[in-house]
Amino acid sequence: MSTEDAKPQKSSDLRQSVIQYFRKKGYKVEENVSLEGYRGILRNFDLIIQKGRITQGVWIRDWKRTIGINVIINLDKASEEVGLPNPVIVGEKFSDHAKAYANRRKIMILTTRQILQSLKT
Repeated sequence: MSTEDAKPQKSSDLRQSVIQYFRKKGYKVEENVSLEGYRGILRNFDLIIQKGRITQGVWIRDWKRTIGINVIINLDKASEEVGLPNPVIVGEKFSDHAKAYANRRKIMILTTRQILQSLKT
């Protein structure tokens, strides 16, 4: 696989890679899901993944800039409000504060590189 093949060209390519990644790991995947939170506010998730009795929300951020703590906090709040534990966020790079917060709150951070490396094997 050449380096051109290893890097998604568009957001839709990254989304498809993420879907493939989770399906390969045995998850059921549902795309573009809106769930109503306990306060009546709709919360949007790029994916909802389910394996066994565990269901998690996933945000995919195909940004060139670093993903900061505010995005992680918003994902945490959205997931908590709809009752989905341990959400997942996928992006290119994350700030140190975002990583620390995610670690404390059991939010899984996956980089684009991790997704693509996993799909190669």
